[in-house]
Amino acid sequence: FIGINASGKTTILKVISFVIELLNNKPINNISSNEIISDINGGQRVTFSAYFYHENIIYKLKTTIGKKENPVDGSTKFIILDEALWSKEIHRIKTKKSLYDFRDSDLKTERNSNEQYLMEDVSIIVALNKKQDTNFFLYDTSEFTDHNMLNVLGRYPKELLTFLDPSIEYLVCQLNEKKVDIKLKFYGKNEINLSSQFELNKYLSSGTIKGLSVFMGAVFAFIEGGYLLVDELENHFNREIVSTLVRFFMDKKINKKGATLIFSTHYSELLDEFERNDCIYIVRNKEGITAENLANILKRNDIKKSEIYDSDFLKGTVPAYESYIALKKVLISMR
Repeated sequence: FIGINASGKTTILKVISFVIELLNNKPINNISSNEIISDINGGQRVTFSAYFYHENIIYKLKTTIGKKENPVDGSTKFIILDEALWSKEIHRIKTKKSLYDFRDSDLKTERNSNEQYLMEDVSIIVALNKKQDTNFFLYDTSEFTDHNMLNVLGRYPKELLTFLDPSIEYLVCQLNEKKVDIKLKFYGKNEINLSSQFELNKYLSSGTIKGLSVFMGAVFAFIEGGYLLVDELENHFNREIVSTLVRFFMDKKINKKGATLIFSTHYSELLDEFERNDCIYIVRNKEGITAENLANILKRNDIKKSEIYDSDFLKGTVPAYESYIALKKVLISMR
């Protein structure tokens, strides 16, 4: 997802994270990204339609969410008001358009208010997940976008440390009761013992810290075949490190289980790493947030995507000229 500042990229990633957690049976009130629907009031509702695939079956889950007020203390919580699950075999899909078309006869199950064992904020998908013993692996780093810190315990691979900072001999983070014990050693120096991830900022660059978290997230995604979410991927990284991560996900020898990297960026040059247009979304915020697939507006693959983006040929991909002139005039008039 690429767009100018305040176009809605972070919000879109939070929506994706929210839906994946919903599909993983997590109670809505416990999902960290539920802030995206926190502004709805008692009379409003929001509906999510999620499409997913498993063992030659395409599913559609439609979930309508609202708020319920506690009459005693006035507190509110999220509840699922209505929900239905459809399914169809993949061999029925003849065109790309028909992928999202479901018949009434495809209805598999509906939410029943009489189901006494189903929590009000847990999706009916829980029954399907239990039957198939499946869920979606998600490694979401977006909550660390504004607070750059390590979020993985254990001994970090030597090869990763060398790739990010060749001066590091080893780094180990272990949970000891309720605190974290960190052992950091540089070549030719004494071991450093720390008790907080934040203390690492004194010894490691912000790029190294983010790199350790993001690349370890990639490792977990490669193992599980899941999703890695990164907001503002280029933050703290140089271009080559960002490109390396993207190429790892494209390499089938590394990414054997088809893990997916979902990220936002302002970095138009990164678009040139992708041969196809259909994995890139242009995000705009004009009377609401939209994400438009680049393949729908750019039919050619033989031109540099970064140049098309920076030229504003796609509309809304660079700051408005009028705002630039207004800012320039203010700066000129300053004394």
